Formats: sequence, structure tokens, C-alpha cells
Amino acid sequence: MRTKIIPERQIFYKNGNDSGMDYKAICVFAAIGFFLGKDTYYKDTEALQPATDYTTDENDRIASSEVYWKWHYTPRQISLKQATEEFAHLFDKLNFENLKGKKVILPLSGGLDSRTQAASVDKRIDVNCYSYKFENSFDETKYGREICKTLDLPYSEYIIPEGYLWKVIDELAEINQCCADFTHPRQMAVIKKISELGNIFFPGHWGDVLFDSMGVKDDLTFDDQVKMLTGKLIKTGGTELAEKLWKHWEITGNFREYFDERISVLLSEIKIDNANSRIRAFKSTYWAPRWTSANMNVFSNYHQIYLPYYSDEMCKFICTVPEELLSGRKIQIEYIKMKNPDLAKIPWQSYEPLNLYNYNTFGNISNLPNRVLRKAKRIFKKEILKKRDVRSNWEIQFLGRENESILKNHLFESNAFKKFIPEEIVSDMYEKFISADSKKYSHPVSMLLTLSQFSKTIKC
Repeated sequence: MRTKIIPERQIFYKNGNDSGMDYKAICVFAAIGFFLGKDTYYKDTEALQPATDYTTDENDRIASSEVYWKWHYTPRQISLKQATEEFAHLFDKLNFENLKGKKVILPLSGGLDSRTQAASVDKRIDVNCYSYKFENSFDETKYGREICKTLDLPYSEYIIPEGYLWKVIDELAEINQCCADFTHPRQMAVIKKISELGNIFFPGHWGDVLFDSMGVKDDLTFDDQVKMLTGKLIKTGGTELAEKLWKHWEITGNFREYFDERISVLLSEIKIDNANSRIRAFKSTYWAPRWTSANMNVFSNYHQIYLPYYSDEMCKFICTVPEELLSGRKIQIEYIKMKNPDLAKIPWQSYEPLNLYNYNTFGNISNLPNRVLRKAKRIFKKEILKKRDVRSNWEIQFLGRENESILKNHLFESNAFKKFIPEEIVSDMYEKFISADSKKYSHPVSMLLTLSQFSKTIKC
């Protein structure tokens, strides 16, 4: 069995007879929202690793494994024009080969990844596009609407309603096996509807990681790389929850020391000198397969899925592109401008109302009126109209009287969960979420909800 460089599906296997809980792994999971490396809930179960060949014995157990490819940084002396042309050839070729003869479902947003995909769509490909937005939120769907109008593509838009999670939480837990929290895959709210649009999903996950800088100096020291990664990985409130669980399970040592050392060891195994390239390789090896892919089954549970930025060919291409050409999304921007100038004129959500031709003037004094107007609109809506502009998944799932009632039921009424996680830890995190800082403690509450669902399946 050979795994892809970035696997789109998590595959687990038995590695021994110790079926006990892996409490260290669960503490890390609670802190960052996904499992690291081979980790799972149980000591005798591991996840297959990326870019690895596995052989099995007569009992279908893993007998041996060998990594067949490693991330590297081997930049060529090429221009932005050449890099864009090479990307265009590879991207268009891969997309046509994987989508021809299919009825494609393309999610669109205000970012660059899906717009790049839209620019790539061949006229011979049957495509249906869609966007969605939160109930009581800003209009995210307008970008998809404009893209489809420009390309003359069929388009549908949907509203993600408040409290949708409670209707699908059992199905979602079964789909992602409680290996990621439930607040992020909002496509779950409309998956049955969007599945009717075609027979293959065409998401744009991971393009923003491959085609941008990691935001550090190329010569950033190893210790500072570790510090940067640990800061990015651990969610707000995550350390607090992890340390409480660590203490409850009486694990030797200190959680943060263990976690920092774990990241240091994993990063040291990536033999790349350039800091940006090394951090990208780390994220693609550990973050993408265990976090991004964890909820990819929401799509693949209904239809085939094709992720262009996950392709082995794209990963190998990225390793040969100089970091200065990847920084700032240059290649994707030039590609869109080359393929369809009108598509490039549609505002880029991050720089609204500016587009791909003038976004780099966002910080100029000439654009100050636009920035002031954007801020004034947010203040007017929040302070004058008293409307909450929903921007986070947890807000539509945890806030409000009905949501709070159902959430409390999941956190406090399960006997299985009480045996797994002490009620005093759950109560402490929940009370801080309700009365102290909802944003800070939304992650711990979300992880506790995930662990509550998992507790229904505990086998020991």
C-alpha cells in the first residue's frame, strides 16, 4: 500500500496489543484540535503516514514501511513568468484529466484558491458552483456570484443556519471518527443539497499553504521555527485544557515541555535549510493529513473528491520554486490574470474593494478612505444596529439560548463522558466560556464536545 504525499483520507491500522488510551496524544489533540503524526486515541492504533510504502503480513498487519519521498527545497533559477507558465501547464493538465466526463461541484469563496480553480475550468468540463455564508453574517457569497457571472457558470448559494450542528453531530462524528472538532466543517449543514449539483467535488484546500510564504525570514533559526509552530498549532485556551487533562491523568512531566519537544523532534526530521520551505513541509506532512483531511470525508462520504493542491505532482513542483516567487500568492495571481483578466478584476475578499491588479495599494494613503469606510460599517452594524456580524463557526453553534441548552446536555448529561473527563474540568471550561471570554474558550468547549461524542465509543 502506498500513501500519497498529502493523503486526503486518514487510514488507521493496529500496531500491537496494548489497547489502552493514549492520554498524551489526547492532551495534544485537546490543545491543537488534531492528532499529530501517527497518534490516535488508542496506543494500539496508528495512522498511516504520508509518502510511505507499507507491506502487510498474513494477518493484514503492517509488517514494514519505507518513506519513498521527502519534502525538499531545490529552487531553480526561473522567473515569475516561467513559474506561472509551468504551474498553468501542470494545473490545467491535472484538472482536465481528473474532471473530464464528470459533473463537477466547485465551492467558491472570496479567496484565491477556488478562483484559481475557476480560471482553470475547461469549457469541455461540466461545472456547477456554489457558495455559502453564515446566517446573520456578511455576504461571503457575492464573490462566488461575481466569479460565476464572469465565467457564465451555473451557481447556487446557501445559508448556514444557526444550530445546524445538533441535527448532524452524530453523522459527523461517524464521518470524521472524532479526529477533529465539529465546529469547522460547516459544509455539513448543506452537504446533501450541494451533493445534488454533481458527482465529483473539486475543493481548493491547501493552495494557500503551498502558494505563499510562511511569513518568516528564510534564515529563521531552528529554535524560532519551533516557537513559531507551537504558537500557531496551539489554539487559544488549548494549553489550559491540555494541562488540566495532563494533571488529571497523572502523566509524568509537563505538557508544554512535552509538546515543544515533540514539535522540535518532528521538525528536525525535515532536512531543509530554508525556514519558509521547512515550515511548509511540516504543515503539509502533519497538519494537512490530520487536520484538513480529517473532515474531507464530509465530501467523500457523498461523492468522489479531487483536490488539485493535494496532488503529488503539485507538491513536487512546489519544492523546485524559489520562495520569493511563492511569497504573496504571486503565481496564482499571475495565473488568474493570464487566464481571465475579467476574473482578476473581481475584488479580493482580503483587500475589498481592491482586486488582483491593485490590491498591493491597500496600505497606501490613497486607500485610507476605503479602510475607514470598512471599519465604520462594522462599527455601525455592531454598535448602532446592535447586530452581531457572525464570522466564526462556533458562534452559530454555541451561542443563543437553544444552542446553549443542547450544548450543556452534551457536556453534562452523558455518563460515559463523566467517566472519561471529570465534570469539574468540563464545568470550569464551560463557565469560563459563558461568563468570561467566549472567544478564548470556544476551542476548549469545542474539544470537550468532540471528546463527549467520542466517549460513546470508548472500548476500555
